[in-house]
Amino acid sequence: MDRQETKKQAQRKPQILKGFRDYLPKQMILRQRIIQTFRQIFERHGFEPLDTPALEYLEVLTGKAGENEKLMYHFLDQGGREVGMRYDLTVPLARVVAMHQDELVLPFKRYHIAPVWRAEKPQRGRGREFWQCDADIAGSAAMAADAEVVAILAEALTAVGLPNFTIHISHRRLLESIALASGVPEAQAGTIYRAVDKLAKIGRDGVRRDLLAGGIAEDAADRVLDAVTAEGAPGELLDDLAVRLSAVPVATEAIAELRELFDLLPAFGVPESAYALDLSLARGLDYYTGPVYEATVDEPKVGSVAGAGRYDKLVGTFLGRPIPATGISLGLERIIEVVEEFELLPTPATVADAVVTVFPETLPASARIARELRNAGFNVDCSVQPNRSLGDQLKYAGRKGIRFAIIAGSAELDRGEAALKDLASGEQTTVPLARLAEEMRLRST
Repeated sequence: MDRQETKKQAQRKPQILKGFRDYLPKQMILRQRIIQTFRQIFERHGFEPLDTPALEYLEVLTGKAGENEKLMYHFLDQGGREVGMRYDLTVPLARVVAMHQDELVLPFKRYHIAPVWRAEKPQRGRGREFWQCDADIAGSAAMAADAEVVAILAEALTAVGLPNFTIHISHRRLLESIALASGVPEAQAGTIYRAVDKLAKIGRDGVRRDLLAGGIAEDAADRVLDAVTAEGAPGELLDDLAVRLSAVPVATEAIAELRELFDLLPAFGVPESAYALDLSLARGLDYYTGPVYEATVDEPKVGSVAGAGRYDKLVGTFLGRPIPATGISLGLERIIEVVEEFELLPTPATVADAVVTVFPETLPASARIARELRNAGFNVDCSVQPNRSLGDQLKYAGRKGIRFAIIAGSAELDRGEAALKDLASGEQTTVPLARLAEEMRLRST
């Protein structure tokens, strides 16, 4: 290697791609706690874990998710194959169900916690690489499946301490029916979905402008907006819609499904304060076919933290026959950001419960103490710098946020003892080695 190349390498700047990030230990501890909380809730409901490749054949990922596909990372691999990086976890699930239909027991309840990639403009709580936490049921058309995923969504947000969340519920065919009953041609339904989906961001006037710009007549646009902004109890709104949409055949089925869903939610443990019928909810993904959901937190004003919906035709694009499915997707990045900012979950600064200090002559004995404490269920950091002073080792433990330090010199070991120092309070006591674990456990409560 010549001198110029060596100099160039020495000047190479450590950097990271825009929209991507490193997660340092303090951040990872919180992430893992939240992920474990969600995993426990999913498994309590009988959902099983699944993982899929980050890369899929491009044809697997296209023609299913509308706008999200435009944000997909895709390229030719070294074998000349067109491949794409998954942009969500739902399309891969549909492919799995189609490929492994003979191995899976339907209804198939699965959860998937993994990163996805979208080449979009980075924003708060969303980079170009971000994690999703999905729970889906494939193989059941019953509203009981939808009620269960809504219940899981409510349990998950409650478990991580998110305050004042609301699960907005609507039906994809209901918005279509409102459009048809308002005089919108069927061919322009896509304009309705895209415009109404932005109601919370740009307001009624902004949506109206978008509708008119999309070729929707003024009177039809006003009727759509009057319908989707109506407020009231779910039963009352559905009664009103049943009359207003009586001439639209698909509306009758949609209203019946929502009635059944709202009747089931209390039995599944979802409090009435946690959900609302929101006729403006569109959900942008093209593959939704039935009830759709979006969870938002309004105080503090953080917006959407989860989305969900029924997609009865997606698996059929691979299989050639319909398999009904429904599911939720928790926005892990946004949720973590809110939990961290508002300190909703107390999280330790480190995974270690204690550090065992060492001296050159006591290293083997200190290693044994650390091993015995680990066997007793504690996470123990045994110093790997025996030539550092005791003060430096204690300073290290303090900087890490470790609660306890075990100090055992030759004299203490000869007596079968060790000093147990509580680094939070500064209190130090001498404890028999046989009682170290017990004493730490008492002080940890």
